[in-house]
Amino acid sequence: MTAVLIGLPLLGATLLLLGGRRTNSWGHLFAVAMSAGSFVVAVATAISMAGRPAEERAVEQHLFDWINVGSFQVPFALHIDQLSMVFVLLITGVGTLIHIYSIGYMEHDANRRKFFAYLNLFIAAMLLLVLANNYFLLYVGWEGVGLASYLLISFWQYKPTAAVAGKKAFVVNRVGDVGLSLAVMLMFTTFGTVTFDGVAASAGKASSSTITWIGLALLLAACGKSAQFPLQSWLLDAMEGPTPVSALIHAATMVTAGVYLITRAHAIFDLSSTARTAVVVIGAITLLLGAFIGTAKDDIKKGLAGSTMSQIGYMILAAGLGPVGYVFAIFHLLTHGMFKAGLFLGAGSVMHGVHDDVNMRHYGALRNAMKVTYVTFGLGFLAIIGIPPFAGFWSKDEIIHAAFGQNAVVGMATLIGAGVTAFYMTRMMAMTFFGEARWQDDVHPHESPRVMTVPMVILAIGSVFGGLALKFLGNIDSWLEPVVGHADPTTDVSNSVLIPVTLTVVLLGAGYGWMKYGRRPVPVVAPTNVSLLTRAARADAYGDSLNEAIFMRPGQYLTRMLVWFDGKAVDGSISGIGALVAGLSGQGRKLQNGFVRSYAATMLGGAVLIALILLLVRL
Repeated sequence: MTAVLIGLPLLGATLLLLGGRRTNSWGHLFAVAMSAGSFVVAVATAISMAGRPAEERAVEQHLFDWINVGSFQVPFALHIDQLSMVFVLLITGVGTLIHIYSIGYMEHDANRRKFFAYLNLFIAAMLLLVLANNYFLLYVGWEGVGLASYLLISFWQYKPTAAVAGKKAFVVNRVGDVGLSLAVMLMFTTFGTVTFDGVAASAGKASSSTITWIGLALLLAACGKSAQFPLQSWLLDAMEGPTPVSALIHAATMVTAGVYLITRAHAIFDLSSTARTAVVVIGAITLLLGAFIGTAKDDIKKGLAGSTMSQIGYMILAAGLGPVGYVFAIFHLLTHGMFKAGLFLGAGSVMHGVHDDVNMRHYGALRNAMKVTYVTFGLGFLAIIGIPPFAGFWSKDEIIHAAFGQNAVVGMATLIGAGVTAFYMTRMMAMTFFGEARWQDDVHPHESPRVMTVPMVILAIGSVFGGLALKFLGNIDSWLEPVVGHADPTTDVSNSVLIPVTLTVVLLGAGYGWMKYGRRPVPVVAPTNVSLLTRAARADAYGDSLNEAIFMRPGQYLTRMLVWFDGKAVDGSISGIGALVAGLSGQGRKLQNGFVRSYAATMLGGAVLIALILLLVRL
């Protein structure tokens, strides 16, 4: 049954890509059916798993011997346990809702069939990533996700911005992929195996430095795929893809792959405090950086992209806390998958109603024209800022509590992030749904069709009850504990104190956002006389400029120097030798002029020279 989870969406992608235009009329429906079928299998598998004792829930499926070269043996085998199961449900469940939403969103696109084929391909690759039983097979899914992401981000490649965004995502992710490839090679040379169980069993026998290097290499991979500092710049540009892509790849699934990787490799990180500290630092920087960027974005999708960076930062930070945080990282990943996917679909619905305009300064007062979108987006808003009893409250507050148990500075970073999140999300709500209408003359806002609003409603229900269900009905702590372990946070600050403090910070952030954007007129044109911080946030914290200054420009100068060296030194030396030989040949050619008198004179001169030499020798 495990292989069927991957096989159904893979079949959909294969049939739609090879079938070509003959599948245009029904291809999108077939793709939805394949994703939905995978979700049905996932639910059946989860129910079966839940009915077994905790120690018997993991299932291994060996399909065939994949690589058998000397001592390097890698099976093509799948492994499903409590950790991979929650990812499978998220990928197939949210993925199916986004497939359904895309029927309406992409209705008039000439290449809709190809779009759905890419969606199915992405689902299949993501499922392979989380179901692989070894790091090498995980790497195949990892690269498949990168390929599908590139195809979807640059789907509207006739737009130069979309084409560039796709290439940027592909290149930046390749940087992170170097980390995963190095980690896999280090695992094999150190442990003689790359299976999850084999690495976990042998990790304690390796030197601390080797374990640390493997952990740091895995962190580099996570930074690329999960858009964490310093490899975060691709995510904001990736909003050039169709909005369902943003909801599926950049909210619910692909960007969480780094969190999965660190959690799955917990046996490595548990043995290296240095690697765990690096994970915490990267997570803390990114959660603050993403939130900061979100405070000044007028593009609704890019504002949500900055938010995604920040929320994934929370998860990465939690994973870096070790056994105290693994469960909370996955808990927040699941709730975030529900409310952030809903927020992105809500943004797509708004764009659908205003002629694809993404500028929030052209919105305002949409709550009356788009009531379903307003309510569902509003519920997602309450979930992400952490208002009880909405989903984000239960997961993010657990991370804040665990962070204070680790370090006061780390705890303050998570608390400040919560306040800034409340500010930029309130700003987004106010600019979009409240205030005066700032629509363009040809815009007549209207609600989206049911094929788009029904998935939004379902995700909104998850935003309201998802956290409660996972915390109390699903008992997420005990569900994941057999796989990743669990330990209660130890801190001098109790939840009875921390929860009111966190809520106060959240309400202060939301109140400030409402004062600035809800109670004051919003200019249609963004003001230019703004502070340095606002300019920095608008410029994505100068991430592209830093990459250009640190990596691109030095690389260009190095390339130019090598070209000069090749032209002057390498080619110059070769050309110089050739010119020398040609010159000598030219001079020598003058001796062969065809005149007998010249040859006679040369012979006479040679004879005289020989005679002089003999005379000098005798003397």
